[in-house]
Amino acid sequence: MEVLYPKACGLDVHKATVVACAIIAGKRSTRTFGSTTSQLLELANWLDDLGVTAVAMESTGVYWKPVYNVLELIPLEALMVVNAQHIKKVPGRKTDASDAEWIADLLRHGLLRPSLIPTRDLRELRELVRYRKSLVEATSSETNRIQKVLEGANLKLSSVVSDVKGKSGRAILKAIVDGVEDPERLAELALGRLKSKKAQLREALVGVVHEHQKAMLRMILSHVEHLEGLIAKVDEEIEGRLREDRDPLERLDTIPGVGRQAAVVMMATFGRHVDNFPSAAHLASWAGLCPGQNESAGKRKSGRTRQGMKMLKVSLIECARAAARGKGTYLASQYRRLAARLGGKRAAVAVAHSILTIAYYILKNGTVYEDLGENYFEERDRDRVTRAAVRRLRRLGHEVILRPAA
Repeated sequence: MEVLYPKACGLDVHKATVVACAIIAGKRSTRTFGSTTSQLLELANWLDDLGVTAVAMESTGVYWKPVYNVLELIPLEALMVVNAQHIKKVPGRKTDASDAEWIADLLRHGLLRPSLIPTRDLRELRELVRYRKSLVEATSSETNRIQKVLEGANLKLSSVVSDVKGKSGRAILKAIVDGVEDPERLAELALGRLKSKKAQLREALVGVVHEHQKAMLRMILSHVEHLEGLIAKVDEEIEGRLREDRDPLERLDTIPGVGRQAAVVMMATFGRHVDNFPSAAHLASWAGLCPGQNESAGKRKSGRTRQGMKMLKVSLIECARAAARGKGTYLASQYRRLAARLGGKRAAVAVAHSILTIAYYILKNGTVYEDLGENYFEERDRDRVTRAAVRRLRRLGHEVILRPAA
């Protein structure tokens, strides 16, 4: 088998140790290093002394990151982080040294497919976006906990107020925490359109509130305010990092269903430059938004999508759901057309695939989104659509005479 990298090294990465096996001219050298920065610098010097030009390691949790941070600073022909499922060793005689040797052997012969590792700036932006997502989820969890506490106090506030964290809901909750129990006084705190529901509020705010519920609500509201403050700080940091990318963000925002936050997720996952992906189909496959390939003995089995880039995939499906609620757009028409035949979930994945394809060409060509219109699918084959409509009317007992419109 052809040797692509004559001087290759495989790394078996763990939390506290890194086992390295270098193969040079058929000779194997194995050493174990620690995972601290000083030990990783020693690993880099060892590789440099041996003249290693290619290094590969498994993507083991987050433990590969410190190793990659050090090794990306030295000149290497190839530095790969590889999916562990792609290089699983044959069972038996498994040790850290043999794992490292196996990785090095696969690397020498070009049998490894590297994962896409973005630049350091993009990796840091990803961490911020993921952290923001976890903060939003924590806020939602605390909001649900407010609902549970209110139910324990016989208060049906959420039956009248759609958002208990809104201005009116928060004012009422703070008044309850401060000891206000009169439903009339609590209902007077309603603002905006909620003023028209004061009678319902008075009815919903008759309850039995003990000190336990007040203490719980006080702590939960304090936690929610803290989380909202953190989200604001993270948003400020993200905006600072995307200051030079306002133009592509605005162009992505022109896609129906795609909001500012979804555009930020796209920029954080694959960046403003899509040159790493030769086509939109490659990007969709990487994101996990294309049908899976599973065929055996001439039979097509499950075609479910793979996990892919989970953060991007979830965000795009949310965008697809939002686009489906629109009117007069190509994406909404596509969703309704597919949902009738495949169901809502599969239709949402298909629309998410379309949104990602549109985003790919917007970033690649520097253009803005131009909607094809809700009649695009009918206009592609007017005669077929017309014949189908005539057949349905005739089955209903109507005589149909077609006459061109003026």
